[in-house]
Amino acid sequence: QVQLVESGGGLVQAGGSLRLSCAASGRTFSNYAMGWFHQAPGKEREFVAGISRSGGSTGYEDSVQGRFIISRDNAKNAVYLQMNSLKPGDTAVYYCAAARAIASSSYYYTRQYDYAYWGQGTQVTVSS
Repeated sequence: QVQLVESGGGLVQAGGSLRLSCAASGRTFSNYAMGWFHQAPGKEREFVAGISRSGGSTGYEDSVQGRFIISRDNAKNAVYLQMNSLKPGDTAVYYCAAARAIASSSYYYTRQYDYAYWGQGTQVTVSS
């Protein structure tokens, strides 16, 4: 089993920044790719960013490319999402996820199916 706990959400004005953190426990963190997803009211959960188990490869949904940065610290069993230039459209619950299987060190996942473990989510609200 894997436990994931997100933190860092909150209310911010448009143009502002937030940094989300996700603390992982329960298995060898460095073996698994990680990801961030979000779910806005009335919408399905969507991929935001992914990072390989080494941290050397990252990927982003088009709307956050250039504004968000995913990173990880394997020594601390943590993954982060730095969110800059926030927009009202970024308002959602943000979830941290751990991959289902061990992948190559440079691979990350974009599909929900490839993630087996999820945190409880943290609310991000961006006001205009």
